[in-house]
Amino acid sequence: YHGSALTDLRPDEDNRAKELIEYFMIAANTAVAQFLERHRYASLRRVLCAPERWGRIVELARACGGSLPATPDARALSDFLAGRERAAPERFPDLSLSIVKLLGSAEYVRKRPGEAVQGHFGLAVDDYTHATAPNRRFPDLVTQRLVKAALAGRPSPYGEEELRELAAHCTEQEGNAAKVERQVHKSAAAMLLESRTGAQFDAMVTGASDKGVWVRILQPLAEGRLVRGFEGLDVGDPVRVQLVRTDVERGHIDFVRVH
Repeated sequence: YHGSALTDLRPDEDNRAKELIEYFMIAANTAVAQFLERHRYASLRRVLCAPERWGRIVELARACGGSLPATPDARALSDFLAGRERAAPERFPDLSLSIVKLLGSAEYVRKRPGEAVQGHFGLAVDDYTHATAPNRRFPDLVTQRLVKAALAGRPSPYGEEELRELAAHCTEQEGNAAKVERQVHKSAAAMLLESRTGAQFDAMVTGASDKGVWVRILQPLAEGRLVRGFEGLDVGDPVRVQLVRTDVERGHIDFVRVH
């Protein structure tokens, strides 16, 4: 910002302190999930299934000089990404974003004691819940209440059907909140770009489906729809684009491919 005027959009910068906190949170969430299982409590789990588009992830790894197994392998993917971050930190954010888009979204599910459920593919862990942020996420508060009951030797405060309904509700509400966040960011990006119609940018494809193709530029950090010249493009492809239209109220940013 310059005064009250928005002047740029930038991604959060990672550092060693943030990485350590993330590792501790993953370890704590895994330990809590296993604790509730050992004490035979039904619980909420955070799951991310193996990606349907694993083949595209393999192609992206090959383009970076790496290799991945033909079938989904969470540990191999984790090791590959860690290696790429060390080898080419300046290019890693684009690669990481492409992989995240291809992995899809995680969800909450109810887990009964002894029941087999999916792990979290993106984190390469088999047992995972959300327990470390009860001040800002309701699933974490539910999990904390379950842990409190287990430590006190009391029955679960939630029935199994209630946990199933909570899992579905929390997944839905998380999606709704994410839509609002995206809308705010898109409108801010459209505001920054509305005076730059006709400008060209280096971009990367972040989404490709029957609904359309989306690309991301870095300066400023913004994502928009590719309305012409999208044939043959897939997630992770680099592309040169030209800005042709913005709509701040709707958060729309339209690009065309520059040949």
